[in-house]
Amino acid sequence: AAQKMAGVMETEKKIGVGNKSAHSAGGAGMKKLEDSTEEFKHNTVNQNLSKSITQARIAKKLTQKELATMINEKPQIIQEYESGKAIPNPQIINKLDRALGIHLPRGKK
Repeated sequence: AAQKMAGVMETEKKIGVGNKSAHSAGGAGMKKLEDSTEEFKHNTVNQNLSKSITQARIAKKLTQKELATMINEKPQIIQEYESGKAIPNPQIINKLDRALGIHLPRGKK
């Protein structure tokens, strides 16, 4: 701090310092990743559950938005569950159970 106040400052330039492996293009890991043929997908709501939600909601004469409001979720969540695109969340399924007054079918664990 004393040198800085006096107006004297030294700097050093370091050449070739850093993690070169992080910037290299390619390598064995990249080749293995490119050759991989596995497809990874999240489990989504099964059709049985999505149909059950839709039928119960219609039987109670509720819109997706009204049902979403009842369980404090966004209408998009209800739409995803009914279309089968949602990733199953046990908490949301339990909320739907209570709001619709039925026991919804659970997927396989």
